[in-house]
Amino acid sequence: MRKLDMRSYWQKRASFYLGRRQPLNWFILCVIIFLVFIFLLGSYSDSFDSGDESAEPEVYSNHVTVRNQVVVDYLELRHFEPNRSKVFDLCGKERENHVPCYNVSANMMAGFKDGEELGRHCEVSKDHQFCLVRPPKDYKIPLTWPGGRDVIWSANVKLSKDQFLSSGSMTKRLMLLEENQISFSSEDETIADSVKDYSKQIAEMIGLVSDVDFRAAGVRNVLDIGCGFGSFGAHLLSLKLMAVCMAAYESTGSQVQVALERGLPAFIGDFTSRQLPLPSLSYDMVHCARCGISWNDKDGIFLIEVDRILKPGGYFVLTSPGKEQVSKGSISSPFEQFTQKLCWTHVSQREETFIWKKATDAQCFSSGRHTYPMCEGESGQSYYTPLRQCISATTSKRWIPMQNSSSFSTSPAQLALHGINPEDFAEDLELHRAALNNYWSLLSPLIFSDHPKRPGDEDPVPPYNMVRNVMDMNARYGALNTALLEAGKSVWVMNVVPLGERETLPIILDQGFAGVLLNWCEPFPTYPRTYDMLHAEGLLSHIASKKCSIVDLIFEMDRILRPEGWVIISDKVGLIEKTRSLVTKLRWEARMIDLHNGSDKCLLVCQKPFLKK
Repeated sequence: MRKLDMRSYWQKRASFYLGRRQPLNWFILCVIIFLVFIFLLGSYSDSFDSGDESAEPEVYSNHVTVRNQVVVDYLELRHFEPNRSKVFDLCGKERENHVPCYNVSANMMAGFKDGEELGRHCEVSKDHQFCLVRPPKDYKIPLTWPGGRDVIWSANVKLSKDQFLSSGSMTKRLMLLEENQISFSSEDETIADSVKDYSKQIAEMIGLVSDVDFRAAGVRNVLDIGCGFGSFGAHLLSLKLMAVCMAAYESTGSQVQVALERGLPAFIGDFTSRQLPLPSLSYDMVHCARCGISWNDKDGIFLIEVDRILKPGGYFVLTSPGKEQVSKGSISSPFEQFTQKLCWTHVSQREETFIWKKATDAQCFSSGRHTYPMCEGESGQSYYTPLRQCISATTSKRWIPMQNSSSFSTSPAQLALHGINPEDFAEDLELHRAALNNYWSLLSPLIFSDHPKRPGDEDPVPPYNMVRNVMDMNARYGALNTALLEAGKSVWVMNVVPLGERETLPIILDQGFAGVLLNWCEPFPTYPRTYDMLHAEGLLSHIASKKCSIVDLIFEMDRILRPEGWVIISDKVGLIEKTRSLVTKLRWEARMIDLHNGSDKCLLVCQKPFLKK
């Protein structure tokens, strides 16, 4: 009886000082005490410092951070209780081609209208489902390049035979629908003559002999708005130009989905009310062939956005019936008035194709002519930035006519325009050159085998064209892209610069690469199964610093990665260990690889399986 009284006494004392605690609170408190004890013990013991630091988890500097991190980790892990070994189920068939953040009904309920309801609104559509987006019933792994650029499996895209048969005759000229394949001819529904003839015509209209002279004239990258099914972009890629397709979200028959299935650069985007996730002075040419944009609307604000992303001296190519946009031979139409206010020069016109050239001298906007006003101050990173009725970047150091910069230079003067230290740039490139050699040798299922190789056995060399595209999810200067080109890999890279990181997207685009700005707390604007490889260096640390969910990020990676695609993650050991535990629940094959360089980082190499129903 005495013992019971004593226990009751101490329980009361504990309750007095600590308050009543729920089991979860007691659990968190115990974990905090344990971690603080380990931290204090480690700070007074030099013996831990002499060990292998790469195997140690991240140490937090104070008990408040420890407590907050414990709570975040615990709440995140609660999604997977009570059976931590359980793998995640497949999503329903309705999500086979699901693209997050595009929900017209939800956008309308939120008050969006006048076309904005069709756009991307991640702040409205927050439908987190922890399930795996399944491939379509008859999905097949895409064909390797170069054959896969012109032939795709019809079941891989949401483009039915009925849609094809009900389409116009020009579309039938574009595609040949066979039993289970779609073959792309050299005819495009938006272009009357062959793509090669059309490209040569554009070159002649800007004073060139042939389209092979585009690069020599300073045209290295092209933004193709409303690209059809990518035939024009595919031809430009064959000329060593970076042509990126951009089109609005479509639930069926998507231009972006078909272009990416062909292995061509593309992303979902529109500028109904917001600027594109691109910096000013990004592209040498912007192309629109019946792209569906009413350029005369809103006092020319869509043309102002084109002007923002065009480099000085860049070209805007518009192929459109004269009655839709421009009155032939007349400068009195609203469209022509807008181009005059932009200080554009009308270069040439042939039938339905018109070309304008952006001003090379920013003094045009202060010369007393009737022009749009210059923007006051730069808006910084263009992400969810409203369209502006003013001219951007006229005072930028990067206001250099694109004809004067036909090739990118890594000279100190060129890097200084971007505020980049030449030594930092060179070191980053050397690291990625070395890393690429290691990466490519790891792209084999043998790394997931626990059976040791026999003496003399060699790993099979992966085919050079097994990967058509790579998304570098934290691209920094685009060094991985450069290393891939130098190694002769038949691949293009979508370079993503995370919002909040250093603003390096301008130098990526100046090198003639593809790239966008993105907040990785949100999904990427693309369709499922559109990338062959994902590379994420330091991205987990970035996500953790932004207090966003690594779980959401991994599920998004699974959505955009094609079956049998590869993932390479480089980050701190503690984050890699947590991520490996998660991806195994997504049924990925995963193997941690020690870098053996004395750092606290390691690699996680994964391959997504082909999950069939």
